Amino acid sequence: MSQVRVRFAPSPTGSTHIGTARTALFNWLYARKTGGTLVLRIEDTDKERNTEAALQELLNGLKWLGLNWDEGPEVGGDFGPYFQSQRGDIYQDYLKKLQDAGRAYEKDGAIYFKLEGERYTEYDDYHKAEVEKVRTEPVVIEDVIRGNVTRREERDFVIVRSNGDPSFHFVNVVDDIAMGITHVLRGEDHLPNTSKHVELFKAFGVKPPVYAHMSMILKDPAHGKGKMSKRDKGALIEEYQQRDFLPEAVVNFIALLGWAPKDDQEVLSVDELIERFDIADLQKAGARFDEKKMSHINFEHMKRLPIERYLPPAVSALGKAGLVNDETDQEYLRKVLELCQQKINSFEDLPSFSAYFFTDDYSVDPKVEKKLLKRKDAAERIQEVIPVLENLESFDAITLERGIQALADEKDLKIFAWFPLLRFAVSGVGGGPDLLPMLETLGQETVVSRLKKLSASL
Repeated sequence: MSQVRVRFAPSPTGSTHIGTARTALFNWLYARKTGGTLVLRIEDTDKERNTEAALQELLNGLKWLGLNWDEGPEVGGDFGPYFQSQRGDIYQDYLKKLQDAGRAYEKDGAIYFKLEGERYTEYDDYHKAEVEKVRTEPVVIEDVIRGNVTRREERDFVIVRSNGDPSFHFVNVVDDIAMGITHVLRGEDHLPNTSKHVELFKAFGVKPPVYAHMSMILKDPAHGKGKMSKRDKGALIEEYQQRDFLPEAVVNFIALLGWAPKDDQEVLSVDELIERFDIADLQKAGARFDEKKMSHINFEHMKRLPIERYLPPAVSALGKAGLVNDETDQEYLRKVLELCQQKINSFEDLPSFSAYFFTDDYSVDPKVEKKLLKRKDAAERIQEVIPVLENLESFDAITLERGIQALADEKDLKIFAWFPLLRFAVSGVGGGPDLLPMLETLGQETVVSRLKKLSASL
């Protein structure tokens, strides 16, 4: 088997869609799995829609995801240029081959590819006129995902527009030939075009690459039906960057949109994805976007981060929210973040989740407040625990538990009679890190002060 050469050929016309990122990822995974080469080829022939800003956003997004390319912009290679706008001479050479072989002709200022077969005329409902058609042999597209797909081209098609620009179909095939592409992994929306591409490959006397047409990404059911568009939440890669998601978690999630490992394990490192990836396992059915799964996978990856990798983005998120600065006690900050790491889905959630560690001006959950403070014993429980905590000589989790347990024994109650009230008094919420380590981290002065404040309001 010859070395695998795959290509990712985006058109930089705007923000990078998650479907575009998935195409890049699956090609990258296949190249890394097989020891092959990933070519990044920029389809920038649409001068009006392609922008330098969109190109940079695309490249930055790929780098953020960790999807490096072996040939293409910024790295070069033996098969350049890697921008279609710079490959005009190459397209002219290939066009001349078709013209010399009698397989291309001019009509109405454009150049058409001439199909082989018996020609006849037939009334066409779409054009409301007699049109020339060609009785061609069926084209069998060998697709790894969909099996053999049979299609037939019936009409000659444009390969150079009247303005002189080569068509997508023409440059796509020419570039795949010139760059030695062996496998084409792309969205199923390209499948209807593939018979044209196979006809062009045949005309050039080149065997077509192996195709794998991936399923569409569908909307999260919570947001409607149909194909996911750039307007849908979670559809753009820059959104995950702005929300401080982990790139490896985003890669993990995107990989599961149309592919699944044989053991159904969902949380996978990049190395595990490479090891398990097989294009034969790509699915025909539409891939359903699931916002909750994305958050869950990010949560699982965050839990596994070494604390040294967790700290910088966490501190950055807190800094943006104005909760910490250069003068914040670093030892205290580290303790807080170690407590929070196992509890939040993304760094985006960290400021609201941990605000009470850094300020007395934190939000109070009204539902929790109503539920707890309507307890008839709320005031009594809070008043009796204050002197216990105030008089502890040490304020570590073990000593805290012993002190509260002694109070519980004295009152013939369970220790958990105080826990929800304690949590609410110091944080304003009903959940969060484990209570006793949380109290230890907040410190005796802060905990007692907040308990007294709540007690005075009852």
